Order: sequence, then structure tokens, then C-alpha cells
Amino acid sequence: MNIVRLAPFAAACLAVLLHVSGNAYAEADVSDEALKATGERMRQTAQELQQDIQERLHRLRKERAALEAKQAAERKQEAERARQQAEKEQATLAAVKEAKQREALAAAQEKARRETATRAAEAERMRQAELKEKLDQEAALERAQQESLDAYKAGAKKQTLGTQTQFGVDL
Repeated sequence: MNIVRLAPFAAACLAVLLHVSGNAYAEADVSDEALKATGERMRQTAQELQQDIQERLHRLRKERAALEAKQAAERKQEAERARQQAEKEQATLAAVKEAKQREALAAAQEKARRETATRAAEAERMRQAELKEKLDQEAALERAQQESLDAYKAGAKKQTLGTQTQFGVDL
């Protein structure tokens, strides 16, 4: 607002108001001094209004700066919460992955144990089969030997003295 333009307008308004109010003093000519005093009051009022406006602007700017700082802090906190949540999710994912790896390792170890046990059982079965075969062979050899010995003994008993021909000796 331009104060210089307002002063004559305000003075005119004041004069009209005084005239309308029926004041006997207002009917008299308005002196230059009264106009100057009124203009000065108006100028002071305008300055006070301008100061009030400036103070309000200053206060509003401070409030806006505080609000912006608060919003920035809230955004920072939200970003921190999001980062922490992401870290938690990543840790959970890593734990799940590690658990799956442990399970896979345990399954692989169990499979290896079963395969080893199966191979060991097969090896033991093969060893037992070989041992049985050897025992059977030994038993068969012993039976054959015993049969041969029995046959020899049976044949020896049938032969009597003098029935056998001996070369060079006649009995």
C-alpha cells in the first residue's frame, strides 16, 4: 500500500464522517493542521499495520520453516523405518535361505549316509556270500576227501593179504 495516496483519501473520509455525524465543529472549515494531524495519524496507523504485517509474515515464515523441518524429520524417520524394515526382511530372507541350505545339507548328508549304509550292507552281503561259497567249497572238499578216504578204507578192507599182486614178491 502506498501511504501517500491513502492520506488524502483518509482525510476526506474523516471529514465526511464528521460532517455526517452532525458535529458543529465539523461544519467549520477543516484546517490544514487538522488535515496534517489526521494524515500523520493515518501514516502512523499505516506504519503500525505494516509492522504488524511484517511481524505476522516473520512469524508465518518461522512456522513454515518449523513445519518444513518437522516434515523433513518425519521423512527422515520414515526413511529410517523403511531402511530398518528392509534390513529385517533381508535378515529374514537370509535366515530362510540359510535354513533351506541347512535342510538341503542335512538331506544330502542323510542321503549319503543311506547310500553308505546300502553300500556297506551290499559289501557285507557280498562278503558273506563269498565266505559261504568258500565254506561250501571247503565242506565239499572235506566231503570229497572223506568220501575218498572212506572209499579207500572200504577198498582196503575188501582186499586181503595175498590178493594183491605185488611186483617181484609172491606170497
